[in-house]
Parts: sequence; C-alpha cells; structure tokens
Amino acid sequence: MLEADNLECTRGEQRLFQGLEFRLGAGELLFLKGENGAGKTSLLRMICGLLPPGAGEIRWQGENIHHLAGDYRAAFCYLGHANAIKEELTPLENLRCAAALAGTSLPESLAFDALAQVGLADRADLACRYLSQGQKRRVALARLVCDNRALWVLDEPFVALDARAVAWLRDLIGAHVAAGGLTVMTTHQPVDMPSVQTRELRLAA
Repeated sequence: MLEADNLECTRGEQRLFQGLEFRLGAGELLFLKGENGAGKTSLLRMICGLLPPGAGEIRWQGENIHHLAGDYRAAFCYLGHANAIKEELTPLENLRCAAALAGTSLPESLAFDALAQVGLADRADLACRYLSQGQKRRVALARLVCDNRALWVLDEPFVALDARAVAWLRDLIGAHVAAGGLTVMTTHQPVDMPSVQTRELRLAA
C-alpha cells in the first residue's frame, strides 16, 4: 500500500499543491494528470523520497518512507523523464550498471533478453551515443523488463516511442499491475489500460 496524506509542495514562492491525498493498493495503477507546471514530477520525486514535502507524509505499507530508508528504496523502480543512461556505454553495459547501482546482479544473458524485447538486440554492443532518441528511451525502459520490485514510478514513459513500442510498454505495465504490482505514472498521451484497476489524480496548475 502506497499512501499520501495531506501533502504540500511549494517551489520558490509558488504553492503547486496542498492537502493532496491518495491511496494505492496492490494491483492498481495511478495516473497523474495536469498541465505542465502543476507539480506532477515534483510529486513523483516526493514518492521516491528525492524531494521532501512541505507538509504531510508518504507511507509505504503504513510506515513513513523516510523512516524506511533503504528498505523502501529496494521496493520501487523510478524511471524519470530523462533516460539516465551513460552515452559512452553500450545498452548492455547500461542495463548491468543500473542493476549494480540498485544493489542487484543482472547476468548478461538476461540483460540481452531485455534488450531483445525492446527491439535492440542488434544494438546491444553499440555505444548509446550512436542511438536515436527513441532507441535511447527503449534502453531505459528495458530496465523494467528485468525489474521485479513492487512499485514502479514512471515519469512520461511513452515519450519518443513509436506506436509499436507504446503498445509493448502498455502491455508490460499492465502485466506488472495485473500481477499485483503498483504503478504511479504521468503521461500526456491517452493510454487505454482496460485490463487493470486504474485511478486518476488531477493536479491543478
């Protein structure tokens, strides 16, 4: 269970939101909606413990996330708007490096399988600086194929993807939620997720 209680976010002199609350259980997806500047990314960063709320708290399994520290970080996967990949490394190296930074071991064979699923098997050993923006995004998204953590926090995951990749990612997220996972994500694209329980939280600009 992921819970937000009476959250407030202020950037500079501007209050983006206050009194914000939600409850998200296993097998549910939460869409964050709102115009640019409404605080969607700030809320995602709060959920990940990267930005402290001005007021209120976020709880995971009933405990404040700041009290859980590493135990909470091991429970979620965050994919930001930026791809967070190293241009000089190959897609294969990037996936294994990301796993190591998360404290897990990813065999090369599993990393290659993940890249094959996103259509990059023939680019696995090519430095990422030579990839297109859409291909770089797919390298970042391949992390989700290897991830078995309960909570996915996704900031505009469909950016720079073609229609085929959008359908693949929709199905991947749907399978994660249907298996009992939780997902919180922002998207400006209409995405139909008919097979999973979805909620919507709209932030006012």
